[in-house]
Amino acid sequence: MIVSPAFAGKRYAVLGLARSGMTAVRSLLASGAHVMAWDSRDEPRQALLRDCEAGTCEIADPTSADLSGYDGVVVSPGVPLNSHPIAAAAARAGVPVIGDIELFALARASLPEHRVVGITGTNGKSTTTALVRHLLEKAGVPARMGGNIGLPILGTVPLEPNANGSGVYVLELSSYQIDLTHSLDCDVAALLNVTPDHLDRYDGFAAYAASKARLFAMQTPGHAAVFGKGDAQTLGVARREEARREGKGVARVDGADLDALQKDWPSLQGPHNLQNAAVAIAIVEALGIARADWEPGLRDFRGLPHRMECVARADGVDYINDSKATNPASAAPAIAAFPPDPAPRIHWIVGGLPKGEDLDECKPWFGHIKAAYTIGDAGPLFAEILEPYTPIVRSEMMAQAIRQAMDAAVPGDVVLLSPACASFDQFRDYEARGEAFRQIVEALLAPEDGDAKDGEGRGQGGAAG
Repeated sequence: MIVSPAFAGKRYAVLGLARSGMTAVRSLLASGAHVMAWDSRDEPRQALLRDCEAGTCEIADPTSADLSGYDGVVVSPGVPLNSHPIAAAAARAGVPVIGDIELFALARASLPEHRVVGITGTNGKSTTTALVRHLLEKAGVPARMGGNIGLPILGTVPLEPNANGSGVYVLELSSYQIDLTHSLDCDVAALLNVTPDHLDRYDGFAAYAASKARLFAMQTPGHAAVFGKGDAQTLGVARREEARREGKGVARVDGADLDALQKDWPSLQGPHNLQNAAVAIAIVEALGIARADWEPGLRDFRGLPHRMECVARADGVDYINDSKATNPASAAPAIAAFPPDPAPRIHWIVGGLPKGEDLDECKPWFGHIKAAYTIGDAGPLFAEILEPYTPIVRSEMMAQAIRQAMDAAVPGDVVLLSPACASFDQFRDYEARGEAFRQIVEALLAPEDGDAKDGEGRGQGGAAG
């Protein structure tokens, strides 16, 4: 856990006691702060009673309590500041509303020497954050990952300098988290893209884009900024930062110069992942990582669990777990990621509990599909939709689909679980579905005589690094 003398003797209110909120409470208490804590649920309140009985905190609702003299109100990113009464209560008391990322920013001065990377964007930020952490660790640089991914950053073990230089905190930052942050000066900040999202929390698309842009406004001169090139809003922020910094320290990347390398990155296929990789490379290069050190990391990066995760490679066939694709729109990039070479090569395992009656978002890439293996409640409907475009195998159950796809696949093919459906007809959730895919693939590839198939069976896949 990160603790800091910066909080000693100060008073904070914490609203929302899920992972980030509870971690913030623990960190503040361990740092010597007094904490008022509240959650609408009784269970997390009860979990804090022992600390409160010791006199270091109190259980009270800050929306109705007296906040005079408090140093901050720490709220969960899920609290809608545009409608929740906490915003007005804090304003009346003249107390700033902040999040756990701002607490981390305030604690930085007391931490051992380190650097910070902040990554935001509407899409791709989780993959890019995990990839940056992976590339740093492959290069021998200690790294911690947090924010909108993994552990809350205050819950990580503080980094210590090592022979390869100061460690790096790699933060995935949503717009909600940036809204609650005022002094995070990232050594490298990155914006992947901006497309309409979360507009219920903002006064239009421009306000949402401005929230993302604040990450760069918090940087001091001389720190690096990296931008994707895929949309006008991101390019607009890039141009403003170039003007503000007189053209220094700003990079715009799209991965065009990396296209020939991408075929060797099984968990980073598709145009969207080419941009994610390009941004990650620009970030680590800004931190001093040379190509000889980052290039091997792209080849063995396994992606986030259940998101285009290469769980195995055997007999020249890749097995990709994209179980998180729970609707056609999220399955479409996975199908687009594996174009014919020269013939179609995707064995698509598709189906589950449908969220609609079509696969229209996937249709532009039906030509990439060598065969479709339909499963679950949506199986008959999807088989009917796909029959004019590709051979159909009505598998019903996922284990049967995997076995059939494995038998049919030849070197260069891809067995892709990207169901375009919810999982609840056969599995607890998409994670259980993805884990079942991994286990079945590994079991079917397990050699009976102790030798992996072509020396490439088990052990070639794995969870995110």
